[in-house]
Amino acid sequence: MPTITPFLWFDNQAEEAMNFYGSVFPRFKVHSVNRAGGQVLAVVFEVEGQKVMGLNGGPHHKLTEAFSFFVACETQEEVDEYWTKLVAGGGRHDQCGWLKDRFGLSWQIIPNALMTLMGGGGDPERANRVMQAMLKMQKIEVAQLQAAYDGK
Repeated sequence: MPTITPFLWFDNQAEEAMNFYGSVFPRFKVHSVNRAGGQVLAVVFEVEGQKVMGLNGGPHHKLTEAFSFFVACETQEEVDEYWTKLVAGGGRHDQCGWLKDRFGLSWQIIPNALMTLMGGGGDPERANRVMQAMLKMQKIEVAQLQAAYDGK
């Protein structure tokens, strides 16, 4: 049976990126670091149960927002923690829970409550208020979404 593994192309920071992700997420494991000519060529690691490969392929291809990792968070504290850690050292914030880490990899840091609140409990006006509140955010704030849901 085949497996599907995300494959990330880095210029020359695959090992540094892998180690950074290991410092951010508690469930992390290095599977391999492959070298060629004394330089790291590829890495394989597991983060929160997802196996990932990274290649030092040079500057020919760049990571884009067309690919991102979606991190579903149970609490606002988790959202805050991952958001802060992933933008550290040169990452940048984006809209609606998206960010880019210092290696150019896009992440979506999303509280599980977002989808429930965006459903509006079947009320389209309520759902629209939540959507409009979210569109004004960079990091998703559950309390602000809840206030929009409640009409406050």
